[in-house]
Amino acid sequence: MKAVVYRRYGSADVLELEEIEKPAPEDDEVLVRVRAASVNPYDWHYLTGKPFLSRIIYGLRRPHGHRLGADLAGEVEAVGQAVTRFKPGDAVFGEVNGESPGHPELELGSLSEFVCVSEDWLALKPSSLTFEEAAAVPLAATTALQGLRDYGQVEPGDEVLINGASGGVGTFAVQIAKAMGARVTGVCSTRNVDLVRAIGADEVIDYTKDDFTRTGPFDLILDNVGNRSPLMCRRALGKWGMYVASFGRPDNEWLGPLATLLALRVYTLVVSQDLVMLTQHRNKQDIQTLRELLDMGAIRPVIDRTYPLAEAAAALEHLELGHARGKVVISV
Repeated sequence: MKAVVYRRYGSADVLELEEIEKPAPEDDEVLVRVRAASVNPYDWHYLTGKPFLSRIIYGLRRPHGHRLGADLAGEVEAVGQAVTRFKPGDAVFGEVNGESPGHPELELGSLSEFVCVSEDWLALKPSSLTFEEAAAVPLAATTALQGLRDYGQVEPGDEVLINGASGGVGTFAVQIAKAMGARVTGVCSTRNVDLVRAIGADEVIDYTKDDFTRTGPFDLILDNVGNRSPLMCRRALGKWGMYVASFGRPDNEWLGPLATLLALRVYTLVVSQDLVMLTQHRNKQDIQTLRELLDMGAIRPVIDRTYPLAEAAAALEHLELGHARGKVVISV
């Protein structure tokens, strides 16, 4: 089968489309013929080996793993003996489990023609979505859901601000917050104002013209960008508001997310608001929750561009520019 691989850290030009062995599912796994995948900042961190501290885990000089891609949508090709929820031919979507039994850690990736996935991380694809749309959902939408529900504990009537409302996580966060009954303010650039308004934001702030940290007060700020410091953002919070960082200090090549986490821990000691960093974790309940929201029409993926598998490097380069509207998708 064909798969996108990398054998050294670097920019997208180290990626190669290679012929590798087709995997076979373990007992609790599903072999999926990938029809579409999507790329995330997650992939760029693994590809570049940044922040450098992460190389303690993923390989100091060269990466231990050689595959990229978390999100996928496709058709079930085969199932393991213990799988009960899926059968060959089912259309599914979900996240690759990089720690699957029988596979070296991080050796699985959805930027390929086939991939094995734990049945817990899959759900039946909503019939209303194309494979490309379904592949845009899992990681970004789960991050948005957990940031709003688990960290922000959003309730009907809450005032919620989404910084980076036109990005992959942001477009889902606007829609999920509205589905939860919140009043949503989205922050984006001039060219994305109409898009953010169209997906449901009650108010839209153009950050090139106005400083959102001078607005509010908000019960929750979900920050997907980090273009304003947490201390500046807290000016826009209510007295007991919460700031949730869904980014990892891309300007800090050594510490990345750890730098953000440490800063927020210190800030929280001296201010009344809660300042926390979001860590997304996959689970089988949330992929089902997202499927229900998709079936209801409460959320809909926003796709910026679609690339063929052979142009995965171009897709990652476009994502790295930081101006994607919604998700960047790979059609396999």
